[in-house]
Amino acid sequence: MTVKIEEYLTSEQKNYYAEWFNDLPIEFAAKVASARARMMAGSMGNVKPIDGSLKEYRIDWGPGIRIYLIHDGDILIVLLGGGTKNGQAADIKQAKKLRDEYDARKAMLKKNQKG
Repeated sequence: MTVKIEEYLTSEQKNYYAEWFNDLPIEFAAKVASARARMMAGSMGNVKPIDGSLKEYRIDWGPGIRIYLIHDGDILIVLLGGGTKNGQAADIKQAKKLRDEYDARKAMLKKNQKG
């Protein structure tokens, strides 16, 4: 089973996930890329719920890397950002904000498609 993964772009075209990933040291980036590949292959054992639809993929290495995501249906995983255990409270707050924006934009699109 292959899972489609997308990085969320805000209405201003900002990609918090890409910004975070691109600033990672090479060892961290390799761990995150490996985790992303596992998610694409359908391996979700390290995904834990946080708040409603918001989840985190936990990488138990170094400072405890986290990838924040939501599922959209059965196949799409929207990556909202990432961080480490040390900055988890602020990272979760940001991910919740992005999740809420995503949900609102999706609802508006659905409403506009209906007429």
